[in-house]
Amino acid sequence: MNDLKPKIFSVMKTYSKEQFIKDTISGIIVAIIALPLSIALALASGVSPMMGIYTAIVAGFVAAAFSGSRIQVTGPTAALATLVASVVMKYGINGLAVTTILAGIILVIMGVCKLGNLIKFIPYTITTGFTAGIAVMIFVGQIASFFGISTASYKGLMIEPIDKVKALIECRGTWNPVALMVGIVSLIILIIWPHISKKIPNSLVAVVIASVGVRALELDRGANKVETIGSLYEITTKFPSFSVPEFDFALIKTLMPEAFTMAILAGIVSLLSCVVSDGVAGSRHRSNAELVAQGLGNLAVGFFGGIPGTGAIARTTANIKNGGRTPVAAMIHAVVLAIMLAFLVPLAKLIPMPTIAAMLFMVAYNMSGLREIVKTLKRAPKSDITLLIVTLFISVAFGLMEAVGFGLVLASILFMKRMADVTDITCWTYADDYHNVNEENDNYEEDSDTEHISLKTVPKHTLVFEVNGPLFFGAADKLNGIALNIEEDILILRMRSVPAMDATALRTLENVFETCKNNNTVLIFSHVNMQPYSVMEKSGFIDKVGKDKFCKNIDEALNIATELEKEYHINRKKNRNKNK
Repeated sequence: MNDLKPKIFSVMKTYSKEQFIKDTISGIIVAIIALPLSIALALASGVSPMMGIYTAIVAGFVAAAFSGSRIQVTGPTAALATLVASVVMKYGINGLAVTTILAGIILVIMGVCKLGNLIKFIPYTITTGFTAGIAVMIFVGQIASFFGISTASYKGLMIEPIDKVKALIECRGTWNPVALMVGIVSLIILIIWPHISKKIPNSLVAVVIASVGVRALELDRGANKVETIGSLYEITTKFPSFSVPEFDFALIKTLMPEAFTMAILAGIVSLLSCVVSDGVAGSRHRSNAELVAQGLGNLAVGFFGGIPGTGAIARTTANIKNGGRTPVAAMIHAVVLAIMLAFLVPLAKLIPMPTIAAMLFMVAYNMSGLREIVKTLKRAPKSDITLLIVTLFISVAFGLMEAVGFGLVLASILFMKRMADVTDITCWTYADDYHNVNEENDNYEEDSDTEHISLKTVPKHTLVFEVNGPLFFGAADKLNGIALNIEEDILILRMRSVPAMDATALRTLENVFETCKNNNTVLIFSHVNMQPYSVMEKSGFIDKVGKDKFCKNIDEALNIATELEKEYHINRKKNRNKNK
């Protein structure tokens, strides 16, 4: 159960006053970074900015208390923004709360069932593809705010990126040059400020300058006014309160696919954040404990009016850089955000929407992994490139749930094809096939493509086949042709390079054995590894063939073949004498 044990119980044994001071400073700085980001990501999710703050407070504290990482900071992230927006658009805030709770339960179950390590079996190209797809969706979703375009006259629902593009085209004449100017200035600040100072977050600088500028120049008034958070949303100082959403079986059944996708994405993003932060801080997380922590965090969020949260790479990295080394830092970050909720959040109503859009543009760029995509396109095999492009396209055109599902299916098919391709069955090349082989087999002339091997003496009327690679349903068909046209007395299958086999391959071997039996050919196995041997033994195949036909190595198999061939030779001689 140690892999489910929260890290806080481990680190508190050696906790010191000095570390508490570092954790406190880090928690305050991370909270300053998290406040504008939480608001922006809530707006990107199509909900009130308050829900983003509630998530950072509730999920940030609960997940940290049970976290399997020393340094993970949890809150709203861009990875779930488009999925949340889709759920809200289709099922409302109540539907979102139910989906978040269901996703939390699924994450807890995944952690308890120790599925944390299974996340690593999701190919890198899939995570890169749908992450880039999310970035595209966030970018498209913020174009209207950045350009000040009013989409109120658009008659359709803006759920998918294609719908948003249609709305932008239809309403392009409503763009606001003043809003665009504010957006461009904000974007420039976000890009340039990190080169000036890394101590003060660029998002905070952009928010303060843009808000003060819009207010001082009265750009939030008049015909071309710049929309602010306060002009579109209600900002309150109310703390999150406990409330139970309306549940019914039909709604749960309807939302289960979205909840499953939400849980998978939250798990992937959180564990990726842990892996990245471990590399920076030199720590080691407990993946199953982290899944449980994220599940409990989202369960709490569902009952306190927030949106789903995950481990956040940007906030976690900031935590590391500022000295945070225990879950206490993430818990302090949540407490500081709660204090900010009472005193600073009312000022959030002054933040211009183009500035929020600019911040989300930067978020989209940072998570898009453009450099990694270019590197993959240049260096990766064609199958991986196809998987990346298909996953990206489906996530943008059809949705994340479809992208993850189709991507995993396609990845599985490609993996099976690769395994089938590497599985090879070849017949030994015999010395008689070469013209210049002396009796001792010390040396011989060979083709340029033939690797030098130590030749072994094979009895007459015996064939030896080498089986290389895993034998599973994708490669089992390669066995079928072995025994069909064999007229020899003995067939040896050398399986030292077969690490594993499945039921389909076993069935094919049974067919090979039956064919050999009908042709009066003896089937001998050489060097069968543990897993294939276990499969054969459990099915009764070994007893059917005969345990004496399973040899430890090829020399033993060839010796048995030699003895059998002597018997066949004597029998042939007797038959010829009788015929005379």
